[in-house]
Amino acid sequence: MNSGNDSIILSLQDVNKHFGGIKAVDGVSFDVASHRITGLIGPNGAGKTTLFNLISSFYRPDSGRIFFKGERIDSLSLHQTFHKGLCRTFQISRELKFMTVLENLMLVPPDQEGERLWRNWFSRGLVRRQEKDIREKALSVLDESGLFKLKDEYAGNLSGGQKRLLELARTMMAEPELILFDEPGAGVTPGERKILANRIQKLVSEKGVSVFLIGHEMELVMDICNPIIVMDRGRKLMEGGPAEIKKDSRVLEVYLGGAAK
Repeated sequence: MNSGNDSIILSLQDVNKHFGGIKAVDGVSFDVASHRITGLIGPNGAGKTTLFNLISSFYRPDSGRIFFKGERIDSLSLHQTFHKGLCRTFQISRELKFMTVLENLMLVPPDQEGERLWRNWFSRGLVRRQEKDIREKALSVLDESGLFKLKDEYAGNLSGGQKRLLELARTMMAEPELILFDEPGAGVTPGERKILANRIQKLVSEKGVSVFLIGHEMELVMDICNPIIVMDRGRKLMEGGPAEIKKDSRVLEVYLGGAAK
């Protein structure tokens, strides 16, 4: 459980979501602490992705309550939760393959003056100043993400790990307070996974961002997440630190298949 010194950024209270007769999320309750990396694991069909869809307002729960920074959000739209500072990685669209890495980042900030045709006619100075500010911010984010040297590379030419870092950088451009990562380590090499893990940790320690992630790569989850929440068949099975999760007989049998013994 979260220590008393941690503030709560996300809270779920008896959340339920059914699809026909299937209980995808069944009475789930837990808190996510600020400025930490919280993990969510479980086998396929455990309800992890459905839970993320509920938190990010992609779905609405059948019952229960979801709070973000103390405010109830389970009746809000995807757009509204995003602008409150809760960002799921798919809310930042996939990379635009035929644009550069830098251009991909510069497209993220909403409501840019240059998107208004009349501003380009009558307020060119304002448009140029804002574009300059966005470019400087994007370059800074790329430097923090380890992608600065690739700023002029087409996004479609990046490796799997570099694309994950680009996804992280695009998310940082939105300045979220809580990021929901769905399988950040999927499809990347072990070396790239270590780099990604380091960037996520720095995002929390240096930027004060909170992270909640789903992971199948147990090495990544065990290395950077504390606490870890375990789900099984739509329910929360347990919550604890990596050492506690590793030695729990239910986790070893159902999720790890004894691999962590």
